[in-house]
Amino acid sequence: MPTLIHRAERAPASTPPEWAGVGACALPVAAGSATGLLECHALVLTSTGPLHADVDFTSHLAGPGTLLWLRPGQAVRFDPGDPPADTAAVVFRPGLFGPEELPGLFPDDPDGPARTPLALDDPAAFRAAMDHLAADATGPPGRVAAALLRHQLAALLLRIRLLDGTGHDPGNVESRTFERFRRRLEEGYPASRRVEDYAAELGCSVRTLTRASLAVAGRTAKQVVDDRVALQARRLLAATGLSVAEVGRTLGFAEPTNFGRFFHRETGLSPGHFRAGFADRPGGVPGPRPPAD
Repeated sequence: MPTLIHRAERAPASTPPEWAGVGACALPVAAGSATGLLECHALVLTSTGPLHADVDFTSHLAGPGTLLWLRPGQAVRFDPGDPPADTAAVVFRPGLFGPEELPGLFPDDPDGPARTPLALDDPAAFRAAMDHLAADATGPPGRVAAALLRHQLAALLLRIRLLDGTGHDPGNVESRTFERFRRRLEEGYPASRRVEDYAAELGCSVRTLTRASLAVAGRTAKQVVDDRVALQARRLLAATGLSVAEVGRTLGFAEPTNFGRFFHRETGLSPGHFRAGFADRPGGVPGPRPPAD
């Protein structure tokens, strides 16, 4: 993914230490600041609430005992509320765990568990585990300490996986095809919006890829590609200082006019009008995207 320009005010210690890859903070983006793009994963638990969180242009109200799993690259803004919600967050860098390291879970999968707020049955136990991890993260660095933090984090992630077992049936052929497509799309969308390219890389036909996409996501393969590009465009327009032309070039549009037509078709707004909403209301979120025809 191309390097992004961040303009969010980050909370203190909101990125994990390099020696461990795991850390803790109150919030990964300072409450009340402009919309920011996350650089790492963040598990955010509200002990008192509510906490208003705008994540990728969807507004969530997290009451006490609610867990949010925020992913790298997502556009995020927090409203602390009045009185401010008491929160704890564990942050960890992408790539900390491999695809097969945790049974049934790949943390870097953007379509993994807890994509929406998760109400916990025992939030006090989660808070205690997060506080314990936070305390250990402030200790002396070293290989043993880093391994301990990884084990503590792995336990939290696996517990989340048990609580929220949503996902595609891995035994379904169409689900496996779509999963491979979606993961390849995460790497390739800045370079190609052609379904033919992804089908060729996956060794299947466009018809097979479209059938799998419709079965799993209810969208054609082309719509899935365009959805991903449009999401990244909104992220960059809302949370970076890149010009509209630079955003378009980052996403593979050689001409700003082509990017403008694409963005208007996907969102109903021009890039300039979309960004203006954030200038007038720092961190504000425009209305939801209208359904596709």
